Amino acid sequence: MSSATPYYDDALRDRLARNLAGFERRPAGAAGEGLRCAAVAMALVAGDDGRACFVLTRRASRLKAHRGQWALPGGGVDEGESLEQAVLRELHEEVGLQCSPHCVLGVLDDYPTRSGYNITPFVVWCGEADVLVPDPAEVEAAYRVPLAELEKPEVPLVRRIPESDRPLIAIPLLGTDIHAPTAAVIYQLREVAIHGRETRVAHYEQPEFAWR
Repeated sequence: MSSATPYYDDALRDRLARNLAGFERRPAGAAGEGLRCAAVAMALVAGDDGRACFVLTRRASRLKAHRGQWALPGGGVDEGESLEQAVLRELHEEVGLQCSPHCVLGVLDDYPTRSGYNITPFVVWCGEADVLVPDPAEVEAAYRVPLAELEKPEVPLVRRIPESDRPLIAIPLLGTDIHAPTAAVIYQLREVAIHGRETRVAHYEQPEFAWR
């Protein structure tokens, strides 16, 4: 299997699990104090051609916050839930993927957002997921994006903006640029889970439209 064309098979699953097991994730610590806990899924599924993909969604335009933005499946943690329980519930509610705790391969670094959330990303191997069923109340559309797209030379795009002294990260996908926090999580998946490189992303900035 070449790194440019990973297929959705046991070899890839083992490789991801091994790399994640060797990664010492960083919780947000003081940076996450006072923020609402949220969990998102890097949900790994097979494409029609057998290539490994992850699920990316476009949020519904009727939502009060972050309407129409690109996102990973996930959301806030309900009372009495663990972060893992929350991410698996959100996966089922938002895109119809029913996954058990055994599907979780590992956890990436926390990412505190300017809009008031501390995001914990889970890498989830979703198995035989034939159909994505977006919940129209929350998700306008759901896409399977091949992991091979993350190996393009333009990934990631990093630039500066006058509103911040932190570098802004974006990833070109689906004919547009995906920004942080989603882009930061996707980039860390590539670096840590796929390539086994210890790479931190919490310092990457979000575009100003995502600050609210």
